[in-house]
Amino acid sequence: MRNGNGRFAWDAIGDIALGRPNLGPTVRLEMYRLLQFSLRSVLEADLGTEATNRILREAGRLAGRAFAERFLGPMTAMPEYVRNLQARLREYGIGIMRMEEADAEAGRFVLTIEEDMDCSGLPEMDTEVCQFVEGFIAGALEFSTGRAFRVTEVDCWCTGGRICRFVAEAVTEL
Repeated sequence: MRNGNGRFAWDAIGDIALGRPNLGPTVRLEMYRLLQFSLRSVLEADLGTEATNRILREAGRLAGRAFAERFLGPMTAMPEYVRNLQARLREYGIGIMRMEEADAEAGRFVLTIEEDMDCSGLPEMDTEVCQFVEGFIAGALEFSTGRAFRVTEVDCWCTGGRICRFVAEAVTEL
């Protein structure tokens, strides 16, 4: 949900403990994918694939920034930041992240996410589907480093990689 200025706000998601006293804060992955892929289908039918991918990246960027602001904070020391990011992604069931390369000074990172929410277990196809995750990673890095990032998925479960690998590169200062 959005706050009064049109941006996402954590307080706008409501009191989950009050609203779901029996079911709690979790939902099955099939329901997340039902939301994601039905939304993708409607957007693609109305706007086309390119615009849909752009929208999903931007939504992911917004979510990644909000996630980093709430759970990670600014990057002060790379090893601590990576450990915290790995722990939080796993804790919230987003995926199992591994940092393959990290050069904070140059602003270049290569990371993998196993058992991700978006595509792990999907059948092989001819295209990647992790545009939201590309944006999420970019947004988290942008908040934590103060630099803008372009994130590209270079390996995807859906294209036979059986793991999702992303290259994040700083493009400019925010």
